[in-house]
Amino acid sequence: MIVDTWWQTENGGFLGSTLPALHPMKPGSCGPGVLGIYPVIYDEEGNVVEAGSGTAGNICIRNPWPGIFQTIWGDPDRFVETYYEKYCRDKSSKDWRDWPYFANDGAVQAADGYFRILGRVDDVINVAGHRLGTKELESAAITVEEIAEAAAVPVVDEVRGRAVEMYISLKPGVDGSSDVVDKVTKAIETEIGKIARPKNVWIVPDMPKTRSGKIMRRVIAGISNFADVGDVSTLANPEIVDDIREQVQSEKVARGEVPRELSEKEQEEIKAFGHAE
Repeated sequence: MIVDTWWQTENGGFLGSTLPALHPMKPGSCGPGVLGIYPVIYDEEGNVVEAGSGTAGNICIRNPWPGIFQTIWGDPDRFVETYYEKYCRDKSSKDWRDWPYFANDGAVQAADGYFRILGRVDDVINVAGHRLGTKELESAAITVEEIAEAAAVPVVDEVRGRAVEMYISLKPGVDGSSDVVDKVTKAIETEIGKIARPKNVWIVPDMPKTRSGKIMRRVIAGISNFADVGDVSTLANPEIVDDIREQVQSEKVARGEVPRELSEKEQEEIKAFGHAE
């Protein structure tokens, strides 16, 4: 029996799941909260996002539960700041109802109560008020047969605030062409909607990766925004960074797509993108 679930290393157990053989499964959804777990989605102002609204927000757990972790060793203030402070209603309160647990994941809840997890809030791209998860975008892209890997990053956009740019690498023996780019764009529009249409789709020979194989999204986000890519010395393939920078930025310059100078806040956002990975 295969069951899709949502859980966190911090909590050591499932937070959202269907009951095997009892609840119907739905592709892309973990299901409702498991027994004893009462999830809720809040917007940035702390208002409840109603089920079936189609609006994404930040998933939280209303109640404490036995498996919840108790602190961060040696740094209890960080524990409170990271997981509880954002939606705390009264910092002097000792009532658990005032301290919902903030999971740091974005999510949307369907009318049937099932939750779809969009990924870490750090890895959500806000396009004209629509929160698009990178995993959602990348999953749509790799439905295209020719695609081996995909990575979604935000790029500063004067009209929409942020826009999506996709980086894709192809399977061995596949030639890059505008046809592949069109297929990726169509797949994203079909799976998610036209609001998610990428501003650019870049076919690259490889992705910058850690030695454990994780794609370093902050590096390609920096390239897309003509920002500092940070330290790349620990990458398994640091040489690819210059190749991608030359390819992408030279093409953007030729198109007249060089962005304005980023504000300090925007630079910090781009620098932090993908760190949760």
